[in-house]
Amino acid sequence: MNLYDLFLEPLSYDFMVRALASTVVASMVCAVLSCWLVLIGWSLMGDAVSHAVLPGVVLAYVLGAPFALGAVVFGFLAVALIGVVRDTSRVKEDAAIGIVFTTLFALGLVLISVTPSQTDLNHIIFGNLLGVDTSDLIQIGVLGAITLTLLVLKRRDFTLYAFDPTHAHAIGLNPRLLGAALLGLLALTAVVALQVVGVILVVAMLIIPGATAYLLTDRFGRMLVIAPAFSVLAAVAGLYLSYHLDTASGGMIVLVQGAGFTVVYLFGPRHGIVGKRLAKRRREAARAGHPQDLPLS
Repeated sequence: MNLYDLFLEPLSYDFMVRALASTVVASMVCAVLSCWLVLIGWSLMGDAVSHAVLPGVVLAYVLGAPFALGAVVFGFLAVALIGVVRDTSRVKEDAAIGIVFTTLFALGLVLISVTPSQTDLNHIIFGNLLGVDTSDLIQIGVLGAITLTLLVLKRRDFTLYAFDPTHAHAIGLNPRLLGAALLGLLALTAVVALQVVGVILVVAMLIIPGATAYLLTDRFGRMLVIAPAFSVLAAVAGLYLSYHLDTASGGMIVLVQGAGFTVVYLFGPRHGIVGKRLAKRRREAARAGHPQDLPLS
């Protein structure tokens, strides 16, 4: 297989060009947002919102409304229901999240099964990256641009909220409003990624890039660069692999991201398991070579 067959041949097909453009936009937006989700500890919340938007998307399709509108409404509904269950019962937050998102996800599945449609709505669940048309690409591009712009413009406020919401409140910011804004952007991001990997795998794209960057740096500003760079490279590699190996594109993209995280987890220079052990051995060897540095007994 020559260079043309490997890299350029897939781009001779219009559906692959649209898939590549959609993948780059979705992976970049998901990765930037994932930095805050990982930092705040909202991995479960990301899972809940990404699954809970399913009935909203189906109802929006039935009513002829924009998918984003239905997703945002049900995203906020899920968050509100989680808060109600948590605050009015003995059920803890993690259990409340599990109850709400699985129930809403099941509602979405039921709605899909009873909704008459000339379109196979199962692509919302599993993704249909190779079936992205021009209108889908425009929707992904517009929603992605809006989400990314808001995240960049409000990055300082969101970062302060993530690190110290009490201090954010003290300087005049509204932590509840910032949290609600992040959840709204999470719902929009879920819609952006629906066509790429589907509802089930959206959570992977929302968590893996941020978690990988978190293992590579201690500075949040660098995370905002590393996470989307890693996510885009993994997504493009996954798309090419899916083309050449004839596998599911969404699943392959997430698989490549998971493999990348595994490599960083094991061999990361500062926080990798193997890297930390090698660094420890080097320190021990250095001390053995300089006994005067050892503490006196």
